[in-house]
Amino acid sequence: MLIRVRTNAGLWRVPDLTSTSTVSDLLSAISATRPMVEYTTPLCSDPGCKSPLGEDSSNTLGELGLHNGSMVYCGVVAETCAEAGPPAAASAGGTAGGDEAAAASATSGAGGGANMKRIIGKDGSIKLVPADNAEEVGADDGRGFRRGQMALRDMKMQWTLAEFTAMDAQYNFKVQRQEESWVGKGGCSLDTPSANDFQSYLRRFNFQRQRFGLLYGRFEEDKDEDDDKDDKDKDDKKMEFSLFNDDAAKKANQPYKAQNVVVEAIYEPPQEADPEAAEGFVVLDDPNEDRVDALAAQLGLRRVGWIFGHPPREAGFQMSAAEVIMAAEYQLEAAGGVEPTPFVSVKVTVGDDGNVSFEAFQVSRQCMEMAAEGALEVGPNPGFCYVNPTFTAIQEGKESKTVENNFFLAVVPIKQHTSEMLLSDFPKANRDMDDRLPSKDEMKRQLGKSGSQGWTFVDLLADFNLLIYLLQFLDAENDMPKICQSIANRDIPLDDGYKIILTSMAGLDAAY
Repeated sequence: MLIRVRTNAGLWRVPDLTSTSTVSDLLSAISATRPMVEYTTPLCSDPGCKSPLGEDSSNTLGELGLHNGSMVYCGVVAETCAEAGPPAAASAGGTAGGDEAAAASATSGAGGGANMKRIIGKDGSIKLVPADNAEEVGADDGRGFRRGQMALRDMKMQWTLAEFTAMDAQYNFKVQRQEESWVGKGGCSLDTPSANDFQSYLRRFNFQRQRFGLLYGRFEEDKDEDDDKDDKDKDDKKMEFSLFNDDAAKKANQPYKAQNVVVEAIYEPPQEADPEAAEGFVVLDDPNEDRVDALAAQLGLRRVGWIFGHPPREAGFQMSAAEVIMAAEYQLEAAGGVEPTPFVSVKVTVGDDGNVSFEAFQVSRQCMEMAAEGALEVGPNPGFCYVNPTFTAIQEGKESKTVENNFFLAVVPIKQHTSEMLLSDFPKANRDMDDRLPSKDEMKRQLGKSGSQGWTFVDLLADFNLLIYLLQFLDAENDMPKICQSIANRDIPLDDGYKIILTSMAGLDAAY
């Protein structure tokens, strides 16, 4: 199976592992391609690197809940992550001793770097190679099992037909459309004020500047009409929802049950608009990512999707290749691998008539598989995903170098609601050229409405982006959970001490 490793130096794909492989095996596989890598944080199961997998653990990857396409995280020293190239070739008529000498030379270079050289390969990747062999790296003599792969005899001397067929099948994808999404009949419901605020900012630039945000909300069970009739006597019971997707169902080996998506808030991470980038923007490092996720969890919410805006496109062109691959990466992360998930992708754009439209999609399981394997790439035509030359895509019985993006998409019904939990009035973080920016003056403006027009202090405090702003001043582990508890359950009063702190911070002298 393949494990993806997210680092501060990029995303690495580590193939040829099994569910019985250990963390040490995973580290060894990384070292085989990046022999000089230095870690600043160990391999972890969470983006914040607070839950190490443990190098010395006897647990296998399967026991740790990792499977094909799963993501793990670590910090590295970027300068040590150059990819190692093949060792120097033995001279003609060389002996086993010559092979050993070549291997020793490569090992020596990997350990001290004295005999190694960094070069840029034909694919643009940085490689670490023996200095005396730098000119030969990247050469493809056509003997490989597939492009970028070793020759069969270099893998092992004897092959059976069954072994060859099984290995070759790992690189073949018979492209099939997935008609149904993993979202229930209730579809995806967007909070109207949050969606309007997002599209209003895009309208400032006539939708010529692309932007994305993360959707926070919850997954709810999809109930049929017959179920609703049977449950009339239970109207006072709140609908249960899954905070961590369908993990309980997986553990019980139960079939996946579709869930509806309810979006309560939008958070826009740091980003820069870049018309030259395939996505139309560049995602910047977000120091608040873990704290925003933790804040959402304290409110009983989780990341349920992402939203992006783009300029008008020709009819039928729904998502670009970069957007499809980004959606697949998000679904893989949400599902913990190639598994069903209700995580959605919402796009917003403007039509020729000036009306703004929102549409929701999911990418297919096959798209997730191909993205996890690194089989999909961005090419000259944004309406198609290009297939990495190492892999083969079969469409209608013939090999295809590209796959039309719409082939990977499943439509999700979309509707709107107004959140009963959260407001969306406070200025949004990480925006430029906006009329309003997060500040204590804006905090005063919002909280100052308390006691008028039926607003309570907690009602006005219950704004996701205001709470994100407060993370700069309040303790995320001690203060914010207590504040979020009063917001999530209005029957729990907010401690007067926090009211005094917040009103003082906002410069409010009036009674709260």
